[in-house]
Amino acid sequence: MELNKLTTMELQYHVEQLQGRYVECIDDDRLEQWPEFFVEDCMYKIISRENHERGLPAAAIFCDSRGMLVDRIVSLRNANVYAEHNYRHVLSNVLIQGLNESVISVQSNYLVLQTKTDGATEIYNAGKYMDKIVADGDGLRFKEKIAIFDTHQIKSLLVTPI
Repeated sequence: MELNKLTTMELQYHVEQLQGRYVECIDDDRLEQWPEFFVEDCMYKIISRENHERGLPAAAIFCDSRGMLVDRIVSLRNANVYAEHNYRHVLSNVLIQGLNESVISVQSNYLVLQTKTDGATEIYNAGKYMDKIVADGDGLRFKEKIAIFDTHQIKSLLVTPI
């Protein structure tokens, strides 16, 4: 895919499709496929808004390669103990903020609802994604995905990707 040959509408469509498939993968618990949304040399970070705005590096989750993303899922499936739950993401305002020859900068809002086995649903996390997206073969992948959360309290262990 050659980014500079796409119209603005085509680019927006492809970015929204990537975002939609990304959250669907998480929501449908196909987490072993989740790392495939990223290039090998990537960064994935979940960080509080306060730390992000202050330039503080402490993140709730930090992975700087696809291998670390794979390790995260292996750990989640085999080592972590947490209450069973399902996520449902709601995305809005997917805005392309910039495009150079090889990187698309995108900001979008997210809301994650969590439903536990008793059927109770609550807002789990809310914030924005700051993404760097690159063309990889015939599609798009994340070079960088930063989830900046507004939620001041995470009520349970943060194990599943946001």
